[in-house]
Amino acid sequence: MNDAKSTNSESTIPGRRLILSDAGRLWASREEPFCALGFHAGAERTVDADSLEALRAETERQETIARQARQRAAGQVIS
Repeated sequence: MNDAKSTNSESTIPGRRLILSDAGRLWASREEPFCALGFHAGAERTVDADSLEALRAETERQETIARQARQRAAGQVIS
């Protein structure tokens, strides 16, 4: 796999390391692991997709899983 290095902010996802596989698949790996609550709720640190747009959507879905787990633990209402 090759590290995707770019200075173009449109081709980055903050807090994630982007990887382009030899087969052309995009991967994003969170630089910091999720907290235990997020991990046990099923948030995945590394995800893949066919396009940058789909990869952004999937990383946001994982962040939402972790955020909702933290909110539940704190007794907050989740919308």
